[in-house]
Amino acid sequence: MSYPNQNPYGPPPGQQPGYGYPQQQPPSPYGPYPGGAGMPGMPGMQPQYPTVMPGGVKAARIMMFVLAGLNVIGLVLAVMGLGGVSKASHNASPYAAQDDIMAMNIGKGLLIAVIVVIVVFTALAITLAAQFANGGNGVRIGSIIFGVATIIVSFFSFPIGLVHTVLGILVLVFVSKDDGNAWFNRPRY
Repeated sequence: MSYPNQNPYGPPPGQQPGYGYPQQQPPSPYGPYPGGAGMPGMPGMQPQYPTVMPGGVKAARIMMFVLAGLNVIGLVLAVMGLGGVSKASHNASPYAAQDDIMAMNIGKGLLIAVIVVIVVFTALAITLAAQFANGGNGVRIGSIIFGVATIIVSFFSFPIGLVHTVLGILVLVFVSKDDGNAWFNRPRY
């Protein structure tokens, strides 16, 4: 067996220069591959993050808009109820029992608290659902907290709040799944 010539003055005659050494690639006139900044991607490989909003996340977004719509209907009914209780308290006889007047005032206070909660949940649902397309992990965490809070609050009005309970559970499940996690943790440019 013979080994290559160990000539320190250059390659042996007839051999290509740089033989056995890694070849340098000339820079591409088209820029780097879209797979990453400076990292060459392999053709045919799929990106590790979703480029289109997954179906479960779209469904959760729609359910949050539906919850906001239902909250607006509840808001209208609560304001009408507050108007009715307020009108009844103003039309009460001056000789009405003190307990009746106090009950009307407590009713007005409860209706005002319900209106505030409805307004907060409606604004939160619309804000979070609008951020699904470009929001990060904070939108996902906020949506999970919104789903849990919707479920808890809907238990206080259970027969009527059953729809809110079901939609809150579905929002919680769809946003918490792996495809939801991948969507909200994808890189943004």
